[in-house]
Amino acid sequence: MYVINTKLTLRMDDELVRQAKAEAARRGKSVSQMVGEFVDSLSAARRDEELPPVTASLVGVLKGHDVSQADYKKHLLEKHR
Repeated sequence: MYVINTKLTLRMDDELVRQAKAEAARRGKSVSQMVGEFVDSLSAARRDEELPPVTASLVGVLKGHDVSQADYKKHLLEKHR
C-alpha cells in the first residue's frame, strides 16, 4: 500500500512546541510522528473491541471530571508513602 504524506501546519504555544520537540528527540521520533501516533490512538480508543478488556472498561471513566496533573501527582505521592 502506498501512503501519501500530507503537510499539516499546527499553531501552538512556544513552550508546548519546545516540549514537543524535546519529547520527540527523547523518543527518537519526529514531532509529526508523535502527533500522528496520538491521533491514531484516539481512533483506537473508540474501537473498544481492539483494546484489552481492562483498558476498554476504563475508556471515558474520567469524562466530565476535572483532574489536573497536580491531582495525579498528589495521588501518586499518597499511594506510595
